[in-house]
Amino acid sequence: MIRLMIADDHAIMREGLKQIFALASDLKVVAEAENGVMLLERLRQDDVDFLLLDMNMPGICGEDLIARIRIRYRQLPILVLSMHNEVQIAQRALWSGACGYLTKDSDPEALFTAIRKVAAGGRYIDAGLAEQIVFAASGPGPCSQHDALTNRELQVMRLLSCGLSVSRIAMQLVISHKTVSTHKARLMEKMGFTSTADIVRYAMTQPSL
Repeated sequence: MIRLMIADDHAIMREGLKQIFALASDLKVVAEAENGVMLLERLRQDDVDFLLLDMNMPGICGEDLIARIRIRYRQLPILVLSMHNEVQIAQRALWSGACGYLTKDSDPEALFTAIRKVAAGGRYIDAGLAEQIVFAASGPGPCSQHDALTNRELQVMRLLSCGLSVSRIAMQLVISHKTVSTHKARLMEKMGFTSTADIVRYAMTQPSL
């Protein structure tokens, strides 16, 4: 029996996954979390042997959260289940310590396969992303300017491009106003932006954002 924790900030997503896993005799959801702080607390309290993790949750998340989990729970299998299908995000998750990466538009059978493979000590990556990685490695190819950003900086840039203020972003991500401002300053420096208008203009040219 694989004892699962589901970490996702959307209750509907967690409930849907629990219904799917109820169809498998070898999978059992024993814990769930809606943010990084709750996830770390549940890992201390519950006997979990597999983590299904969303990349974007309030507070600490993404590659930072994966790296923190990996320091304390070195052998815990981590499969990322994300809405993002960008190669750079998947690569960062794997480099940070995730054992697999799957997009949320995958069918249930692919999810079952990924969980069982990762739980058995293997690695798994979404087939479409794997193909992109292979082709990217075979030649120079185009490189996006925002590839240099961290996952959190990308998240802040997306929200800024949608017109959210620093205060609104801080509330949505459950982090401090100062932290959002720091991420904004760093991403603007890396991207060579001088104003929020530059962020909006750039985002309009990047469908993946």
